Amino acid sequence: MASVYGTKLKLSVFGESHGDAIGVVIDGFPAGLKLDLDYIGAFMKRRAPGGSFSTKRTEPDIPRIVSGVSNGFTNGYPICAVIENTNQHSSSYQDKMTIPRPSHADYAAALKYGDHVELHGGGHFSGRLTAPLTFAGALCSLYLARHGVEIAAHIKQILNVSDRSFADNVTADELRELKGHSFPTLDPMAAEAFATIINSARDKGDSVGAKLECAAVGLPAALGEHMFESVEAEISQLMFAIPAVKGIEFGAGFDFCRMYGSDANDAYEYKDKKVVTKQNNCGGIVGGMTTGMPVTFSVAIKPTPSIFLEQDSVDMQNKCDAKLQIKGRHDPCIAVRAVPVIEACTAIALTQLMLKADGRKL
Repeated sequence: MASVYGTKLKLSVFGESHGDAIGVVIDGFPAGLKLDLDYIGAFMKRRAPGGSFSTKRTEPDIPRIVSGVSNGFTNGYPICAVIENTNQHSSSYQDKMTIPRPSHADYAAALKYGDHVELHGGGHFSGRLTAPLTFAGALCSLYLARHGVEIAAHIKQILNVSDRSFADNVTADELRELKGHSFPTLDPMAAEAFATIINSARDKGDSVGAKLECAAVGLPAALGEHMFESVEAEISQLMFAIPAVKGIEFGAGFDFCRMYGSDANDAYEYKDKKVVTKQNNCGGIVGGMTTGMPVTFSVAIKPTPSIFLEQDSVDMQNKCDAKLQIKGRHDPCIAVRAVPVIEACTAIALTQLMLKADGRKL
């Protein structure tokens, strides 16, 4: 199982959804960063279960830092954080080994790991494992803030309802304000419409997916490499560590297929003695490198596969078709809780790129 990420900055994620604890070990993080525990706690709380639109599994998600910090500052040694699991209901998952849940990892995991695979609550495949990623991302966000980088995301689309997109010249202040919204949208009317859709899906025992848009501002130009270590590649690798992510596009993304080059190209100009582009269709990245404009991308989040409607599956023990009625506690839409996870994984990728670029310290 590949649960380790990175070269300059290395992360190792451990634990299972219904195990005693989950956590992360972070190696290569610079010494000298003062930990803002209130900031980290608030970041983690945005992802934690128990909100109006999430599973009723309540977890405090308070990380216990057991190494890598001395007197409130990172000391350069590996940082280990442990998050206790306190509210598991494993009885809801007794039949999942023999009857795999559609669009979950049950079937492939059973083939790969055999009879001893742990799948209660999704095991190591669960979205619960995004909690350690969120802690690591919160830490990286503190590092990036020291270098003037701000990151935020919002829900851009659910079903046929859309929020407006980030402006080409979105600012750090606007991103900070967005992170203060309980329901992360740019247009309050979109938040109301999204809430109605999610509540309707929950009432039907169903679920909905979403498109999320993320922006990062304050990055220096020429960060990243061409071909195999591009900014897009680094960000994408982290995005696909989030179980629900099934697609990603940078800048105009797939809308490029509807454009002429004369419309798509980001023309340059000087503004306040700084080179900028007149628009930002490329999402702040060309040739795998940043341009100094905001880095923007969108990800597709699939509908929560655990729905309460009866579904078709197979009985792997008796080798026949079967019906499955899922029990337990599940999100009708993970979009709200996924927003800080997207931000966290973006922060991890950008910290890796910053450290690769010049090994910069605090």
